[in-house]
Amino acid sequence: MPSLPPPHHHTLNAAVGWLELGLPADAQAELSRLPPELLTLPEALHAQFAIHARNTAWDAAFLVGETHVRLHPEDAGAWIHRAYAARRKPGGSVAEAFAALQPALEKFPDESVIPYNLACYCAQAGQTSEAWSWLERASRVGEPEVIRRMALADDDLQALWPRIPELE
Repeated sequence: MPSLPPPHHHTLNAAVGWLELGLPADAQAELSRLPPELLTLPEALHAQFAIHARNTAWDAAFLVGETHVRLHPEDAGAWIHRAYAARRKPGGSVAEAFAALQPALEKFPDESVIPYNLACYCAQAGQTSEAWSWLERASRVGEPEVIRRMALADDDLQALWPRIPELE
């Protein structure tokens, strides 16, 4: 992936810093200092998504995710972000999020967050057996103990909590 050239990477780092401090307006102001042609680079799109997510502007976050997937389909985070926003945007749903993320499975077979999020979407749709299958896949791809801890802390997967200890 291309990266922001100096000194623009400092601007991006400052935007991320403002966001980490809980100041998304300051992060946006910092990001707006970047030349428009650099705003389509992956790291700038990730920052834009994070700002919109912090502001719960899910429609805007979804549009950034759509742009990110279209311009950088090799970036797994773009697919994950787009699906996350698809669930939360006005009129969005877990079914839309699932449909947005499922094609990423083939592109990123070693990315455990993808089957993990698919498990969340299925669990929220009441499809617990499918959710369990996705969670098992996430555990096979990722670190099983990490997946177990995440799942037990994730309200989306509450229907699966009794089975989590058997996850390998």
